[in-house]
Amino acid sequence: MAPRASWKGYLKLSLVSCSVALFPASNASERISFNTLNRETGNRLKQQMIDSETEEVVERDDRVKGYEFAKGNYVIVENEDLEKVQLESTHTIDIQQFVPEDEIDQVYLDGSHYLAPDDKVAQEAFAVIREAMKRKKVVGIATLVLNRRERIVALFPRGKGILVTTVNYKYEVRDDEAYFEDIPNVKIPGEMLELAEHIIDKKKGKFDPGKFEDRYENALIELLKAKQQGREIKVPKEAKPSNVINLMDALRRSIDGERGGKAAKSTSGKSSGEVRRPAAKSKTRSTKKTVAKKPAKRRAAG
Repeated sequence: MAPRASWKGYLKLSLVSCSVALFPASNASERISFNTLNRETGNRLKQQMIDSETEEVVERDDRVKGYEFAKGNYVIVENEDLEKVQLESTHTIDIQQFVPEDEIDQVYLDGSHYLAPDDKVAQEAFAVIREAMKRKKVVGIATLVLNRRERIVALFPRGKGILVTTVNYKYEVRDDEAYFEDIPNVKIPGEMLELAEHIIDKKKGKFDPGKFEDRYENALIELLKAKQQGREIKVPKEAKPSNVINLMDALRRSIDGERGGKAAKSTSGKSSGEVRRPAAKSKTRSTKKTVAKKPAKRRAAG
């Protein structure tokens, strides 16, 4: 079955335009999900909206959006009112600017979608826009209305199509200074930095998400299997980090672990880079790697 478009409209570059369709790039429906049950009866529960004053159930048709402009005072907004707030970008992705990819601060990037031509007539114009961006090595910046809200989007050429990534507005992103200002400037010994760089070089490789396994999802599958079969659920052993670490020795042991040989002998005596950590206050569980064949239907019974 062909994927279902989440949005349809037009991609526009100056006077050039073409019909396009937007598709979600990620899918969370394969993850295990749980229903909420009554512990006593085992029956599934259903959510209800309750009037805060009368405590009566309010049916879907009687629910309406409201904006609180003062304490306890609301202005009612109907769906018809929202439909009157029309923007040009409601059905058009109008590319307004092109920027080098490395100029986009990663903290602003949000969800991703795939953009493709929606009919055969649009294919040529779509390809022209895509290939021109590839040649110039730039990313298109445009606006798009998704879920009744205008979003900034970045358009990245990707294979035969275009990757559309939503971009957060300036006011949506927290300033990092509040989190980083208390981090002191540390003078790092040259030998320590060289050892760390050596470890990085050993671990360099191409990004391949296929190499990573969702161990928590696999652990959930194993948990459900164990409960269905009445087996004992084994608790993973607690992993306790050491409280005192000599940073130089830790770096050398890391390199030794990569080589599979003995730790390199110290040539500079004791290092001043000893880091003391407080003992862990709470228990940290380590997740065992569980290889389990995923069932065809992965939702929990409910």
